Amino acid sequence: MDLVILNTESYSYQNSLKDSIFNSILNENISYLQNTKGGIFVLDNLSEEEIYFLECRANLSFDASYGSSMRYLKELEEEYLEQISEMPQEEQVPYIEDIKVVTPKLENLKYFNEYGGFSEDGKEYYIRVNKEEKLPTVWSHILANKEFGTLITESMGGYTWYKNSRLNRLTSWNNSPVTDVPSEIIYLQDKETKKVWSLGLNPCPDENDYYITYGFGYAKYMHTSKGLTQKLDIFVPINDSVKVQTLILENNELKKKKLKLIYYLKPVLGEDELKTNEYLNLEYYENSNLICMKNLAEEPEFSNYLFVSSSEKITSYTGSKEEFIGKGNLSSPDGIYQIELNKQNSLWQNGIIAIQCEVELEALESKKVIFVFGAGSTVLDCQDLAYQYTNYPKVYEEYEKTKRFWKEQTEKLQVTTPLESINILLNGWLIYQVLASRIWGKTGYYQSGGAFGFRDQLQDSIALKYINPEFTRNQIINHSKHQFIEGDVEHWWHEETKKGIRTRFSDDKLWLVYLVEDYIEFTSDYSLLEEIVPYLEGNILEPGVDEKYDFYQVSNVKESIFKHCKKAIEASLNFGENGLPKIGSGDWNDGFSEVGNHRKRRKCMAWIFPLYSLTKMDIYL
Repeated sequence: MDLVILNTESYSYQNSLKDSIFNSILNENISYLQNTKGGIFVLDNLSEEEIYFLECRANLSFDASYGSSMRYLKELEEEYLEQISEMPQEEQVPYIEDIKVVTPKLENLKYFNEYGGFSEDGKEYYIRVNKEEKLPTVWSHILANKEFGTLITESMGGYTWYKNSRLNRLTSWNNSPVTDVPSEIIYLQDKETKKVWSLGLNPCPDENDYYITYGFGYAKYMHTSKGLTQKLDIFVPINDSVKVQTLILENNELKKKKLKLIYYLKPVLGEDELKTNEYLNLEYYENSNLICMKNLAEEPEFSNYLFVSSSEKITSYTGSKEEFIGKGNLSSPDGIYQIELNKQNSLWQNGIIAIQCEVELEALESKKVIFVFGAGSTVLDCQDLAYQYTNYPKVYEEYEKTKRFWKEQTEKLQVTTPLESINILLNGWLIYQVLASRIWGKTGYYQSGGAFGFRDQLQDSIALKYINPEFTRNQIINHSKHQFIEGDVEHWWHEETKKGIRTRFSDDKLWLVYLVEDYIEFTSDYSLLEEIVPYLEGNILEPGVDEKYDFYQVSNVKESIFKHCKKAIEASLNFGENGLPKIGSGDWNDGFSEVGNHRKRRKCMAWIFPLYSLTKMDIYL
């Protein structure tokens, strides 16, 4: 944890309080912890906004002016105990682990770093965590196809989307590397002992280790607790909009086990959960063993349903977060201690989806339970997908098909260098990330964009020529359609809404030219130059306006890719008084944002980049 001490003493020559703070740190022999991660930070002269920000982020905050910190903590403890005193308590039976379960050995992995490492062939990455030994930051993994995907983390955090990873999130996106709050949780309860835990490290872990495996197109989680081994396989099929989770439960004891499973989701069905929260309407289709949800205030381009189903009978459900959480929290919700959930709708509520299933395991028996979560245009589509993917033979077939697809894509190019770490990355992982995350998902843990960037995805698609040049060709054609008649381009846009941002960025335009030249040099496919593509049309940016997000019409003007490239070069020939191309207002990979937004020449380092652009233009001219 980080300890932040805010010194609010007014500035004076003596600074007695500040000296006392630093002397206390020195006397405790912990000065080495100052200003380092997981250490102590002494701050002063902060604004009210900065103090408010720190208080919002803190797990615990108290004011020393109220008196003894020990007394303050005691009052917090008493307040907490009073809050939970009325929670329904079930008698818990002590459990003693009497069967030793074999767990994976990770120390011999390649590039093992105390948290995880690569498999022998470099095609999988293994991680081990527990409540005391967490990763230094979140390590995420993306499973996606062209329309649907999910981002997962080692703690089973992350989120899921349909068609657009920003504008149409199915579950909520949280990008806090400290808390990694999950929006999709599988809770388990041993009905005999009443013990409750989560399948992933968050939100209610036990004392045992959690093992995670990331592979191309899939992820695996393994955990053992209460004499029960839990193995979860997650994948997204190549062609269907579903997230399939196959949970294998193995009873390691010589007695029957009765389990309660609750699958919890915090739905969004839009861009912002705060805007959609009260408009999510839940419907239960008992004959189909299916929960469907629709946003009654959705944008027309995302008029779809979210659905949840299971291979086990859904015995109860709820759509109310208040009813499910009660006086508890995500780590200990009241709902899991109830006999059944209240079957309440989510409309006009703080909406969630929580479904409950019951499972019995005989001594030493194992059983598969499938949870399916996806999206469809109609209820009938949802019913069809749920029916298919709660059938294990179908799940197994699609799982193997998905792994074969990614194996074929990632093994088309194999590189051998003296450095094994480079070989591991080049021989699969980088290609996988480019296609799954950058081209299809257009998302990551820290940035959920959902948009194509004119420069960004053209850069990404350069790598795809090695596995399938058609990917690169299609990306060039698609991006050409987002060039304006005047020669400038949309810096980024959303395919689904047809809205994008027109800017004064100077480097975007020439990436089209670079990609066309690079593609032809690699494939000798000169027919690309003859492809006829329309331009966009719209109001030119007014003086003083650097960018404008709008819906831009497809014009009636169509020209070849060759002429699109020519127009891009001509639009870039915008020289300043020193004879160099103007840098414009682009971010230049975030290092030079707005450095040229006054459209004048710039001195010093800003010249480096126009020289680079001029060199490229000399080549094409």
